[in-house]
Amino acid sequence: MHSDEYNDAMFYKTVNVEKNTSYKVSCMVKTENVVSEKEISASGAQICLADTVYASESVTGTNDWKKIEFIFNSRNKETVDIAFRLGGNGENCKGTAWFSDFKLEKGTSKTDTNWNMVCFIFKNIDVVINQDGTEQRLKFSMSNEDIEIMKDNMQRLKSSCKQISDNKMSIDYKIIEIDEPITSISYDKEHGYYVDPVNVKDIIKNYMEQDEYDHIFVAVRLGDMTKEIPVYDWIGLGGMDYYGIGFSNIRLPNDNSKSYAYKYNPYLNTFPEEVFLHEFLHSLERNLIEYGYNIPALHDNEVYGYKHQPLIGLKDWYKDYMTKKILDSKTNEYIGLDEIVYKLKPSHESDFKNAEEVEFINEPNNIFEEIGAMGKSVIGRIKEIKK
Repeated sequence: MHSDEYNDAMFYKTVNVEKNTSYKVSCMVKTENVVSEKEISASGAQICLADTVYASESVTGTNDWKKIEFIFNSRNKETVDIAFRLGGNGENCKGTAWFSDFKLEKGTSKTDTNWNMVCFIFKNIDVVINQDGTEQRLKFSMSNEDIEIMKDNMQRLKSSCKQISDNKMSIDYKIIEIDEPITSISYDKEHGYYVDPVNVKDIIKNYMEQDEYDHIFVAVRLGDMTKEIPVYDWIGLGGMDYYGIGFSNIRLPNDNSKSYAYKYNPYLNTFPEEVFLHEFLHSLERNLIEYGYNIPALHDNEVYGYKHQPLIGLKDWYKDYMTKKILDSKTNEYIGLDEIVYKLKPSHESDFKNAEEVEFINEPNNIFEEIGAMGKSVIGRIKEIKK
């Protein structure tokens, strides 16, 4: 596959799959002068599911033959389009990539409802942003108090998930403190600046390979009382994806000493873990939508008569949302998250301990036998919580 100009190109194979089953695709890839159009990018030579945000790690530059793998869950699909791509999710590349030695394996999927989460506490951020044509370097660091508050909220989240879901799910978690600064940051017109998985993937890669996590939080400070990295009215962003794993931002207030957004106080805030729960629920919301379920939007609490309350915020809404007890006055039926969502966890390498190889693809005699699509773009999604 070759592109002289920046492009997003792929060939794909439509494959029959079993519903809600883990699959692993692997191949050998060789690249020559593969360059992403953006300086910070997840694009390159990769394996992906066509028309989705799900993809393997990408290979860029010039490399001899190396193996890449892509793990995914078939969800409610009976066929999927497995693609081999020179490009990315809404991003472009140029250069040459060769793909060979294709293999597809079928694994199993876990059915337990305990989620293993990780909260990466990035103590430092050191980035250059461009505002109105002027570059500005901004550096911020977390205090010890910041770190302790994040730890406390993860502990509170563990209790809340079990309680609010009426024991339909539970979580375990790990806190990982990282001294290495975040040195790049993403931007869009809707949210301003935020931490995308591509901004931290090289830093967290080794940690992610050491354990199997079902959801990722990245806690970061983006400002202090004198300056800040511009954001648009959010303290949490969710619905992002790190190689099939839900990924959420948690932003500390600029003046944490005076803010009770994340602090427990019996007179001001008894639900400080709300943002953590909200962003995790965006991943569950996305999972059910991708499975074809019709569910109320997480941000539609006022549509169903739920309003932010003193001390507990939207806790009553989350309880009914997670246990499917929201009364829809139009249908007189109860709606919310179907409890199957708590079993719909990301696929992991451990799902392939007794893998079964599936007949997949023969080496094409020529590129036209396997070309399925050229220049296809797929669009990811970011959700927000506003305060």
